[in-house]
Amino acid sequence: MNRKITSWLLVSVFLLGASHLYSNPPKRAKKAKPPNIVVLFADDLGYGDLGSFGHPTIRTPNLDRMAQQGVKLTSFYAMPSCTPARAALLTGRYPVRSGLQHVLGPDSRVGIPDSELTLAEGLKTRGYRTLAVGKWHLGHAEEKFLPTSNGFDEYFGLLYSNDMQPPWVQTQKPLKLWRNLEAVEYPVKQETLTERYTEEAVKFIEQKKNRPFFVYLAYSMPHVPISATQGFLDRSRAGLYGAVIETIDWSVGRILETLKKEGLDENTLVVFTSDNGPWMYMPDRMFRENLIQRWDHGSPGPLRGAKSSTYEGGVRVPFIARWPARLPAGRVSAEPATLMDVYTTLLELAGAEGPKDRVVDGKNILPLLEGRAGSPHKELYYFKGKKIEAVREGKWKLRISRHFRPELKADDPVTPELFDLEADPSERYNRADEMPSLVARLKKKMEEFLAGM
Repeated sequence: MNRKITSWLLVSVFLLGASHLYSNPPKRAKKAKPPNIVVLFADDLGYGDLGSFGHPTIRTPNLDRMAQQGVKLTSFYAMPSCTPARAALLTGRYPVRSGLQHVLGPDSRVGIPDSELTLAEGLKTRGYRTLAVGKWHLGHAEEKFLPTSNGFDEYFGLLYSNDMQPPWVQTQKPLKLWRNLEAVEYPVKQETLTERYTEEAVKFIEQKKNRPFFVYLAYSMPHVPISATQGFLDRSRAGLYGAVIETIDWSVGRILETLKKEGLDENTLVVFTSDNGPWMYMPDRMFRENLIQRWDHGSPGPLRGAKSSTYEGGVRVPFIARWPARLPAGRVSAEPATLMDVYTTLLELAGAEGPKDRVVDGKNILPLLEGRAGSPHKELYYFKGKKIEAVREGKWKLRISRHFRPELKADDPVTPELFDLEADPSERYNRADEMPSLVARLKKKMEEFLAGM
């Protein structure tokens, strides 16, 4: 064929194609649908209580599979105790900022301030339907403190810890199971709580599947007193405590199964974590009814310390996130992140705005979960009540506290502890004497941060 004719034909084909594209422009990609969100929040679960985090006999196949299909963080931080952890998760702020730095009891008169924008309230601005199931523990003396006054469309659960009743706690206020604003069960049948919480969450997912939803399932266990149904007790190799954890694992499997059945699996972000480490040093009051034994608690794994301490075992907890449409499978990261980050990350994923008139301490950790970036934190601070007891910067942690240090006598000065958390996650070797300048610099950061609050 003549070269000129060939060239003309090629030009004609190109022009015809261009004309077609002009008259039929490509469709714009649809805006990504915001994900459904499920946050599963255990109570007093230890760092070493799951199979995927090293437990030798407690079987957690659903959580282990969730970790294989998603992202596991091995340096994820909660708070030393119940109320502060829930405040951090739902406000994205250090609990001292909202006045929720101490555990609330059944006779407490305070609660979450009206001024706080909760995670549920933020998500509702983007059309999310919201459900809270399980332990609340952010105030109950007035209606304004309750879940349904703080962004949740529905609530079913206990308003505080399951031991906050006689004989474990001296109070005249009975522990009751609530649905929205009405008490529906007293005394509470605790052996079936986890299963009933789970079915409430499943029912909500099935009913609200046509709109984005947020399910916050805060298990009442393994906080003591623990109990489980006979079927889980019969199967457990790790006694009563193992049966409780395996019930929670069943719950996770039931929720993941429901998401898949309803066609929601791909675009639902499921997060599993805990409020603090295991309650290893329970007071004598917890053994009065002989319902539990002194070994009925979780494990910090290789970490030092336990619940109520600012050693790693008190505040470092398991974290697993699964979102097939977005997160890589099998990713494991030791980069530091916190409960407060869950707040900021979920709001940004939903396209919701956080508060602009106050400090929000949480950061967006989606780039970390996806493997595109490291930790967004330069420092993390460890609070016990209103006091900063420690700071982590990179791999270094400085702790200045008398708490959980039996080697210090009452009149001894509180000497600093400096740990390399990458080489020594068990905090066995104090390096403070080797690096006085680092100790001084980190101590100054703690003082400045507290002064700034």
